[in-house]
Amino acid sequence: MTTTDRPEILDKDLIQLREEIEKKHGKTPEQLYEEREKRVRDAIELNVPDRVPIMFHADVSKHTGVPYSAAYYDPIAYKKANQQITLDFEPDMCNAGLPTSGVALEALDVKTRLWPGGPLPPDYEYQFVEGEYMKADEYDLFFADTTDYMLRYYWPRVYGALQPLTELPPLGNMFSNIEGLTTLFATPEFEQLARALNKAGKEMQKFRELTGDAYEELALLGFPGFSNSGLVGGAPFDTVSSFLRGMHGSMSDMYRQPDNLLKLCDLILERRIARTTPADPTKRGNPKRVGMPLWRGDKSFMSEEHFKKFYWPGLKKQMAASIELGYIPVPFFEAKFGDRLECLLELPKGKVIASVEHMDVAKAKEILAGHHCVLGRGPLSFKLASLQKIEQYSRHVIDTCGKGGGFILSTRLPDNARKEDIQAMLNSIKEYARY
Repeated sequence: MTTTDRPEILDKDLIQLREEIEKKHGKTPEQLYEEREKRVRDAIELNVPDRVPIMFHADVSKHTGVPYSAAYYDPIAYKKANQQITLDFEPDMCNAGLPTSGVALEALDVKTRLWPGGPLPPDYEYQFVEGEYMKADEYDLFFADTTDYMLRYYWPRVYGALQPLTELPPLGNMFSNIEGLTTLFATPEFEQLARALNKAGKEMQKFRELTGDAYEELALLGFPGFSNSGLVGGAPFDTVSSFLRGMHGSMSDMYRQPDNLLKLCDLILERRIARTTPADPTKRGNPKRVGMPLWRGDKSFMSEEHFKKFYWPGLKKQMAASIELGYIPVPFFEAKFGDRLECLLELPKGKVIASVEHMDVAKAKEILAGHHCVLGRGPLSFKLASLQKIEQYSRHVIDTCGKGGGFILSTRLPDNARKEDIQAMLNSIKEYARY
């Protein structure tokens, strides 16, 4: 591919990186992209690729020196750091990381999140602050008028800057004149609210313009990723238990008001599906993969009976809707699910990537072999492990789960190893992973 054949790219750095990639590999980024995409696609479709697709999880900050806070306050540096580790370690499928504006979060006075560079030090990892932001006796208010509830109850609790919204009357009862209501907007509290929203909006717009389409830029460098549009979402119960009722509230509701809890999960599912757009097969990266983090359906959180009643039905519908819309859901099981992974057999064959923790990898492959692709993740302890130990583990998992295709390996990379040594290890694993 000549310089004049390349796609239109405004970023000079991308042009230079593409040229370096072609010089290194003797192939264009487009050719490398198609090789990796086919490898992943073969694994998804339960065919045998040329080798097991390899992904990795690495601490961007530890490997590039860019602080965690850059994800919220320096999006260009954060994006470049993600590009750098992708180019250094060359996975078959990558994750761009999609942060948000710390200045916007500050302006809104967010109560549910703690982030580096804001409430936390620059090198401290993001934390979520869970709580019962929807109260146990507010289900009827939510069902009667969801918009009114979110506006006058939920948002003011989650965003301190929106607290004046609690002064609004029920908007669903205002059928004619609103001039009397406008006096509220002249108060100092609402003027401050307007300034906060204006600042947050401008900061988010600027942040998104600086970030651009991170996945598309990685694709232009030859690396397939995930879809960042059209997402149906994950398990509705996770949404309720983390963002609305909290873990304590939702688990109490399983016993005290199960019908309301199930109705709320169904409503969330219905609203999500209604606003989701079908996958566009004319755009690069087919089939489109969409991540679904899952955290409250494992054995440490709920019984098998509760899993079948409150968790799996909503998740199944969510995943089935994603599949029908042309996506490949990637449920990201964040703890040990064990035999519960059998539920995935109820979904169409070759339409799911089951991303499981290291303790479930062999079990998942045993259960799902010939029906769904398994993505096995290495243990978090590998952040401090030797490269020899990581390679031994990776070879063992390839031997155990790689036979017959339908498997993707995602290994964690240590924080303190030299780049050249990690590259040598990954090259060795890739060579061993050939069929």
